[in-house]
Amino acid sequence: MTSTPGTSYTSIPNQKYRCRNRRSRQRCNTLDTDSQSLSTLGYFQTLPLEIFQMVLNYLSVKDISMLSMVSKTISNHLVNYISTPSGNRRLLLQDFHNLELPGKREGSYILEHYKSLGLLLKRCTLLLPTKDRLKYIHKILSEVSCFKLNGCPSPLHCLGLQCYGAFLQILTAGWDELECHRVFNFLCELSNLPRKVQTVVSSKPGSARKLELRIRLYCRSVFLNHWIHRSDSAFWLTRILKPWPMVNQARLLYIIFGPVSSLDGHVVWQKMIEGPTDETSLKGLADAIKLLYDTEAREWTADDVISLVDELSVVPREWLMENNARLLILSGNNICFTFMASKAVNGRAVELARFTVFLALVCEKDLYCMDWAVKMMQKVCKVFSTPGERNNFLQCVENAFAHMIMDMLQAVLSGDRDEEDSSFLNLFHLVNAQANFHKEILYLTM
Repeated sequence: MTSTPGTSYTSIPNQKYRCRNRRSRQRCNTLDTDSQSLSTLGYFQTLPLEIFQMVLNYLSVKDISMLSMVSKTISNHLVNYISTPSGNRRLLLQDFHNLELPGKREGSYILEHYKSLGLLLKRCTLLLPTKDRLKYIHKILSEVSCFKLNGCPSPLHCLGLQCYGAFLQILTAGWDELECHRVFNFLCELSNLPRKVQTVVSSKPGSARKLELRIRLYCRSVFLNHWIHRSDSAFWLTRILKPWPMVNQARLLYIIFGPVSSLDGHVVWQKMIEGPTDETSLKGLADAIKLLYDTEAREWTADDVISLVDELSVVPREWLMENNARLLILSGNNICFTFMASKAVNGRAVELARFTVFLALVCEKDLYCMDWAVKMMQKVCKVFSTPGERNNFLQCVENAFAHMIMDMLQAVLSGDRDEEDSSFLNLFHLVNAQANFHKEILYLTM
């Protein structure tokens, strides 16, 4: 059978035409993609990449972060720029020990710089999953030794950890709790923080002084100091404390917020044991306790916080009762009352009575209103279930005043006086405290 010429002639050109049409469509799609990519660069599409990066050197970090929001293509170009040696030199300032830059307030310039850098990397990595964002940011910052827990040889005179904390605060602001959990776990893995904490909480207090100092600085500067809202601070403090048993939580809380030496910055473990201390030494601990007691700290109950205070008062050994009373006064009315009420409910009337006397003594020494101590005692009296228990407590208060005055008088008469004559001063303050305490009771009842 012979095929007609028309049929054989028309079939081949049709196949060629379809093939040519398919190739042209592919070329058109490629051109469209390229034009879309170029259009997202705007006028920068006419510049070589090297010139584009030179232009970036004339922009502030805030301006670059704004530029990153223009398009995904520009954002990708900026990510590449940040990773270049010139971008690293420009963005990763490391004047952490030069605290007095010309014309700049001490440390403020470099802190503001890292806040802006946090915003830039937050915007550039906006579309990445949290895990990938953290890996990329770690890759960028890994060469900054002062951002590491053990990285700086002079941590007390370095702004590195503060800049790192300011950077992370801007980066994670607005992230949900699950993402922030991932950030905390990621940083713990990088810094080996859990193992280092295990070392200090299981050792004799003060035996690892340098490590205690580094943990204190890392936790405060990186996790805690830069938050505006108390709920955020409570979240990060909870992440630090909650993995540990209560006794270790108390030790860790003292390391992070307890008193330190003005000479070398190391934690002073004997401060609460050797003698009465001042408000400054207790303020950090009191503020941390208030933060955890706050209703926004959902993972802590009132019983948890009171148990933590109980454990804290024997770190490293039992505190002077005066220091314990001063801590609870600084912690606020609610915590102080809850602490006292728990002793009343558990039948510890003698211990509660002695604590009440020290409340009055601290009010006298620190010039607080004595009627506050009387009203606190009056409120606690309502916790007792029977009049007999309440009367027994009131009798214990009077006995505690008498016994403490006799003990202090005996110390004065023994002649063991130091240079400040503290025994006589303590007796003087206690007698005045008793007089003013009973005066407020008379005002209340008469």
